[in-house]
Amino acid sequence: MPQVSGLRREPSDADVSEAAADRFKVYTQRDLERIVPLQQLPASMRFDMQVVSSILPFRVNQYVIDELIDWDRVPDDPIFQLTFPQRGMLSPEMFERMASVLRSEADRATVQALARELRAELNPHPAGQLQMNLPLDANGEPLNGLQHKYRETVLFFPSQGQTCHSYCSFCFRWAQFVGDKALRIATNEANRLHRYLEQHPEVTDLLVTGGDPMVMKTKHLRGYLEPLLEPRFAHVQTIRIGTKALTFWPQRFVSDDDADELLELLQRLVEAGKHVSIMAHYNHWQELRTDIAHRAIARLRETGAQIRSQGPLLAHINDDAADWARLWKEQVRLGIVPYYMFVERDTGARHWFEVPLARAWQIYRDAMQQVSGLGRTARGPSMSAGPGKVEIQGVTEIQGEKVFVLRFIQARNPDWVQRPFFAAYDEQATWLDQLRPPFGEAQFFFEPEYEQMRRERGLIT
Repeated sequence: MPQVSGLRREPSDADVSEAAADRFKVYTQRDLERIVPLQQLPASMRFDMQVVSSILPFRVNQYVIDELIDWDRVPDDPIFQLTFPQRGMLSPEMFERMASVLRSEADRATVQALARELRAELNPHPAGQLQMNLPLDANGEPLNGLQHKYRETVLFFPSQGQTCHSYCSFCFRWAQFVGDKALRIATNEANRLHRYLEQHPEVTDLLVTGGDPMVMKTKHLRGYLEPLLEPRFAHVQTIRIGTKALTFWPQRFVSDDDADELLELLQRLVEAGKHVSIMAHYNHWQELRTDIAHRAIARLRETGAQIRSQGPLLAHINDDAADWARLWKEQVRLGIVPYYMFVERDTGARHWFEVPLARAWQIYRDAMQQVSGLGRTARGPSMSAGPGKVEIQGVTEIQGEKVFVLRFIQARNPDWVQRPFFAAYDEQATWLDQLRPPFGEAQFFFEPEYEQMRRERGLIT
């Protein structure tokens, strides 16, 4: 197989030194007091972090601490907000319940029991992920580890990839990381994936997701992906890999022991005719400022894989049009395709991060006005809601009534896609279920069919 320039080379002394410096070192809730820069913060703030991370997952690595966070700006630094727990992530009532238990020095079992109770109040699996997205086998049993919400695309959750190099504080899949098997979507059965794909010729796209599949060793990723080169999977044209590694651990593509092996796997898939798309999660331009991040991007692009960027609009992190414009401009310069601006999902710490839809659209519009056409490939603001991905296209007035203009980018029923519809304007609404039809209408056009889908899954009677 022809080698892409730079994929295989003898390590230099500088490479060996860099690899030694870049050994992965991670901190979790138990290690909060060992994170040196935190010692400059008030003890009350560190206690707040202990409270929040007793309920929501926390994980950060040394690279993020040393290279991405501006500690002179803490707590306002966006990457600090992105990775470290904040008191406002919990409601005052929820925070105080856990704080009281920790102050009483209760045993671990008591803390965990309360954490499970409180997590259940945080909508751990929004948009029907467990009830409606898991496909069923021939006996009507759900196939855990797969999701098939949209006709052309199957999501696969390999068990080896259900963690991340660091956790995002806003993560809508936080339930994957709290150690509760009942909340986790995952499988290590490659045969289950391959059998399902073989049985569904309508599927053109496989999205390997998590967690973060790039935490896996390449040998595991190869076991899932290499069989897709067989003729029986000719209908699977695109392989997408969702990852935050380009931000949280770019060493995965540069200096990790099997970095070259990983890139060669991706190159082999590309040369065999598959479209490989790295679905890179970015939230702020600060994530792109290190040399090793630039090297990781360049090495990935040399394989022939495409990098697309996506991320939600978040209060305290990136709710500023200038930040989005700067992010998209830098991504275009580096060869990354801006893909999605999402709306923060209705789960976890949503009330800390969510931005009203009206303001989200204005931020998106203002950012779009600051970039060239190549940066305007980012769609949004988009809500990944139960019926599908709903994009806010604008605000206008019809028959004297102010309305949101909406459309489905993707939907459970493909016939809904690209059909414009309207919702009564609401300055406070942050999610689809808070919007109401305009003009005195009783329902949105898709609601009767969506209700029938939910009825068939036993979610309503």
